Amino acid sequence: MTRVHQAIIVAFLAVAVATLGATIVPAAAETVDVSDSHGGSVAEYDARWAGLAARGVSVRIVGPCQSACTVLLRHIPRGRICVTEAASFGFHLAHLSSATAILWSGYQGDIRAWINQHGGLKQDFIWLGAPEIFRFFHKCPA
Repeated sequence: MTRVHQAIIVAFLAVAVATLGATIVPAAAETVDVSDSHGGSVAEYDARWAGLAARGVSVRIVGPCQSACTVLLRHIPRGRICVTEAASFGFHLAHLSSATAILWSGYQGDIRAWINQHGGLKQDFIWLGAPEIFRFFHKCPA
């Protein structure tokens, strides 16, 4: 094999390795901040978070996430959720029992247990905030 052939093969392999490496390295994930969400329609929030989850977003809770906002727990894996000192989740019964069922089904067992230990879902909010929130979610990097 001549030096020209060797150079062509080496160049080809370098391009192949660079291309392969580029397809293996994941793109930087989009992060969505939740800072003051008072909730709203469970169906609308459910559709929104389902779409964001399909895009692989991460979520940074930097303030209150109450009511329908908590449906994000149904869609976003806990490993892609971080919380700050100001983060809080406000849980309560939705206006429609079907909406409450959607919310409840999205809460993992330890969150359900916490809600039940604090009186269960009712009309008034139950707030999960710092420092207790850090038992369930990792703290956002500074």
